[in-house]
Amino acid sequence: MRALLSVYDKEGLVGFARGLEELGFELLASGNTAAALLEAKIAHRDVASVTGSPEMLGGRVKTLHPAIHGGILADRSKPEHLADLEANGIEAIDLVVCNLYPFTSDPSIELIDVGGPTMVRAAAKNFAHVGIVVSPEDYEQVLAELRAQGSLSAGTRGTLARKAFAHTASYDAAIVAWLNAGGPDGTTADEDTVLPEAIPLVLERAEILRYGENPHQRGARYRVSGQASWWDEVTQHAGTALSYLNLFDADAAWRLVHELSADASGLPAAAIMKHANACGASVAEEAADAFSAALAADPLSAFGGIVALSEPIDEQIAALIAEGPQADVIIAPAITNEAVEVLRSRRKATRLLSAPAPESPARQIRSLGTSFLVQGWDEIVVPPSSWTVVTERPPSTQEWEDLTVAWRVCARTTSNAIALARGGKAVGIGAGQQSRVVAAELAVTKAGYEAVGSAGASDAFFPFPDGLEVLLNAGVTAIVQPGGSIRDDEVTRVADEAGVTMVHTGERHFRH
Repeated sequence: MRALLSVYDKEGLVGFARGLEELGFELLASGNTAAALLEAKIAHRDVASVTGSPEMLGGRVKTLHPAIHGGILADRSKPEHLADLEANGIEAIDLVVCNLYPFTSDPSIELIDVGGPTMVRAAAKNFAHVGIVVSPEDYEQVLAELRAQGSLSAGTRGTLARKAFAHTASYDAAIVAWLNAGGPDGTTADEDTVLPEAIPLVLERAEILRYGENPHQRGARYRVSGQASWWDEVTQHAGTALSYLNLFDADAAWRLVHELSADASGLPAAAIMKHANACGASVAEEAADAFSAALAADPLSAFGGIVALSEPIDEQIAALIAEGPQADVIIAPAITNEAVEVLRSRRKATRLLSAPAPESPARQIRSLGTSFLVQGWDEIVVPPSSWTVVTERPPSTQEWEDLTVAWRVCARTTSNAIALARGGKAVGIGAGQQSRVVAAELAVTKAGYEAVGSAGASDAFFPFPDGLEVLLNAGVTAIVQPGGSIRDDEVTRVADEAGVTMVHTGERHFRH
């Protein structure tokens, strides 16, 4: 039995090689792998002694030789293949252990591996006869099976081959993404960096979830292979296993509180999310006040929702949250041990998560069967950069602050959406309506008396004054909307007649 070892990641290499040596394998190795075996005093043959050719071109050519690839690719069930091996003095290779240069760690031309992927693909193609190991995580299992059975089963070789092809696919996808962005000097960039001609996407399963959108559906979280996600660093301190919707809603809540806090120069922010829509959101001087204000917007809908806080949760805030409606998930940058005990004692099923800030993705991808919709990330511009006052009266300082909160919440709410804010907190949200008028009616109904003196946001323009009139009749005094309707002048005139202020953002923020 012969094994070829050529690895960049040398974790566990010596122990694995020694295990193969004890099982009677003849070991072949190249480059730094051979040097590591030599230092560990493990018997092996250098690849150059097998090929009769020295490494050349600074190591770019080491294993690209018939003496290596003939030994890997020979189909042992075909007499003509065996005859070719004998005629050319080539010995078969039964196991290939290879992992690739860490391209994503420092993308460059020299980290584009050629010999490695070629060996991996060759061994994976011939998995009927050859084992291919690309991850140190598999060393122990491979050794155990070899010790128990003397060889790898067909099932194991097939599983290892699947991992190997995923390994090379992920590697190639990373290189394409780098070249799409310009490569080493920008000359290889795709003209459209958001929607390039090709988006090679390899996903690796990060965790299996409790269930999918509904209990009868299976669910899991995947991440782009080779890329980290903020979810990878989440710590669950208590509660039952996470489901698909827990992650979906928690992600929306977590992003919203970070945006709100950033808009308010780092003030504490809180959001309570239900079905990926905020039922309450607030910024305040104190985290406890932010939570209380967010809850007050719609305490009925908050039951079974997601509570997100931009500040760490201590025992005091935990007690406040525990007095409120049952939350499915509570997420914050940190949760003290005392806070965990308070929440766990009163809300045993609630998932308690601490997490880092979310990343900002370049694009969003949504599946349509075997097709995909791809778009750039929806960046939201807040004042005063590009907003235009279109009424006679400009907003006051407080109205500007409330317009910002209303706009931010509205833009992250399912369309058609209307959001009202007052005193730095959302007071009424109308989400997911086919009619903008109905969305406005829902928002003012939820706001009640707090609609008076509030700022209202509409995620798209008012096609007629009727939606605006719902807000005006409820006492809303400031409006933010994209503008762009053929009836903008008529809508603005109605606002002026009511003495309210209105600004146009120039950007619509539909969310579906």
